[in-house]
Amino acid sequence: MKKLWLLLCLLTLQISAQQVLSVKEQAQVVDEILAERFNTVLPELMDRTNVDMWVIISREYNEDPVLKTMLPATWLNARRRTIILFYRNKTNNTIEKLAVARYNFGDNIISAWDKEKEPDQWKRLIQLIEERNPETIGLNYSTDFNIADGIVKTDYDEFMSYLPKPYHSKVISAEKLAIGWIETRTPREMVIYNQLVDITHDIIAEAFSEKVITAGITTTTDVEWWMRQKIVDLGLKTWFHPTVDVQRTKDELKGHLYSFSDRPEKQIIMPGDLVHCDIGISYLRLNTDCQELAYVLRPNETEPPKYLLDALKEGNRVQDIFTNNFKTGETGNAILLKSLNEAKAEGLRPSIYTHPLGSYGHSSGPTIGMWDAQGGVEGTGDYPLFPNTVYAIELNTTVNIPEWKRDVRIMLEEAGFYGDDGFRYVNGRQTKLLTIPRVKSHQGN
Repeated sequence: MKKLWLLLCLLTLQISAQQVLSVKEQAQVVDEILAERFNTVLPELMDRTNVDMWVIISREYNEDPVLKTMLPATWLNARRRTIILFYRNKTNNTIEKLAVARYNFGDNIISAWDKEKEPDQWKRLIQLIEERNPETIGLNYSTDFNIADGIVKTDYDEFMSYLPKPYHSKVISAEKLAIGWIETRTPREMVIYNQLVDITHDIIAEAFSEKVITAGITTTTDVEWWMRQKIVDLGLKTWFHPTVDVQRTKDELKGHLYSFSDRPEKQIIMPGDLVHCDIGISYLRLNTDCQELAYVLRPNETEPPKYLLDALKEGNRVQDIFTNNFKTGETGNAILLKSLNEAKAEGLRPSIYTHPLGSYGHSSGPTIGMWDAQGGVEGTGDYPLFPNTVYAIELNTTVNIPEWKRDVRIMLEEAGFYGDDGFRYVNGRQTKLLTIPRVKSHQGN
């Protein structure tokens, strides 16, 4: 029996691992996608945001978050001071991709600096700018969007000290361009995203099963570390430590802070518990963020109680109301308030705190609520919704369970894609509670 169990475990690992490319294969895909994005996505974004020159300045181990998404697959960091210049000539429909560096920036961005001819890197940058005489010079600084605020004070001051005075008035924030670069997904990326979310769902399904959880013995912390180890064993990374928590009949519903950072550790998982997890993985420079629920069957139970199944339906209803309000040009705050009002009008008790998802876990784009800002989020919530973007549809609804004499919180999170044809989930969503253990049929009395 022990050998059979070990064989099943190894087989499960092998099946999951087949979905993950080798490091070499991943590098090839990353570079292919980068080339496509530089040649198709970037020109469109520069036109949309009216930035004809984008200058990104970064130093080794202190990289601009945008530049990190542009690194060739074999580069893990910038080198020395790395300066990239993109110049868009809309009339000629061309885009130049230049590196003010001693060497090419991978295969996509060519070196434009011969140090023997011009020893000063800053002076060479200014020469390139003057030769092109752009209408605007975008730099990555932003008050509201951290990922678009990558230029450090030292580099900004040095750049401005070298830049001739007539060009100072052309320097603008590249905030909208940087956000667009970070949030926009290509069709090929979305094919990959489906696979990435599928792997995430597989990890949750295994974690929330009798393979990992033995009621009365396994703790929430045990499951968290199992998830973390599983991610590593598959050759993947996680952008945050997984969390697992339970709601049960004898406990009162805690505040929202409990759900995010104040939960107890090492809670023993028991029959009758409603178990919840939050997990996100990173693969091919994309990220997932997923929350699902499972019920631990009591003796003689073959399915979760109807009142919990109905509670999940209320959570799904909030999702439907919310995602039906996705519309190009609407701000995050407008979508949030409209959705909350519609859900409350149906007698639901919603809380919505959805964030952009993609190159980063908490990515750039419209913030659609925060758990402690249900009236809207100034700045990031005022940014509009654009197509070809991905979101962690993160929300909950509070449901009263008379049988438990308490409220429960149905917390859900799934990756969703908004495109020209509207909204869809990247790889489905949870509409049924997982059961621990899985229901099995037995013959005989």
